[in-house]
Amino acid sequence: MELRHLRYFVAVAEAGSLTVAAGRKLHTSQPSLSRQIRDLEDEVGAQLLTRGARGIELTAAGRAFLDHARLVLSQVEAAADAAHGIAHPAKPCFVMGFLTGHELTWMPEALQILRDELPNIDVMISSQYSPQLANALSKGKVDAAFLRRERGVPDLKFHLLVKEPLVVILPNDHRLAALKAISPRDLVGETFVGVSDTAPVLRVVIDDYLKRSGTNITPDHVADHLAMGMSLVASTRGVGLLPAYAQNFLASSLTSRPLKGDTPTIDLVLGYKKLNKSPILKLLLSRLDELIARVSKKAH
Repeated sequence: MELRHLRYFVAVAEAGSLTVAAGRKLHTSQPSLSRQIRDLEDEVGAQLLTRGARGIELTAAGRAFLDHARLVLSQVEAAADAAHGIAHPAKPCFVMGFLTGHELTWMPEALQILRDELPNIDVMISSQYSPQLANALSKGKVDAAFLRRERGVPDLKFHLLVKEPLVVILPNDHRLAALKAISPRDLVGETFVGVSDTAPVLRVVIDDYLKRSGTNITPDHVADHLAMGMSLVASTRGVGLLPAYAQNFLASSLTSRPLKGDTPTIDLVLGYKKLNKSPILKLLLSRLDELIARVSKKAH
């Protein structure tokens, strides 16, 4: 499987037409594009696209594959940008890390806070799992990161940004979707999608919540990241518990419901290395209350 296969597939899925994708987006011939899609389906071992009355439509497998393909391409682009930025450092560089999925909310406001300094610095963005961000902070590869309150990193300092409530993610037509709010007992007997060790803090929060609720649920599947969690919930017609920010990325076939009673929360924090003397970091920290207020106002 090559990156061009993923680019071609995403282009066709977004255009809804082989002809449009071939001519306007990819500048290739339709027969060549069709052949590339067939090669990709052969590699995956599943049909990803079908021809419908309204053009190209994604199969269930195709919808699941699309999320992952987009994530891979975005990570490749980020890697290329990172390599280019390091190879050609024209200005002092400030690296901000984001727990994947939180860029949408926090990055524009953080950059607005730093706007007066942006002409004088290069800001690089790193999107990773929270444990990887903590490790990058410790090694000095990232200056400030929006992440979870990871343990075992005494050289880091964390400032609370927001307590995110957990919500239930489930298919639109799931029987529990008829409820306004869902209790832990409602989840018993359902196919449950948990989270893997790539999100240890979230995993502990979910496990502790279910234990406090007296609910014994063993995950049928575990997801490494947000897109995988969404795909597993959709494909297994199961349910999962995720922080509320996941609602920004729901597929059209999924919905969310709040939890009844004492809703569990997970902290999103700004982390940095205690010994980091970056003046840009100092500026960001001095205006942290403003940053939190800006994001809160935007959310409401």
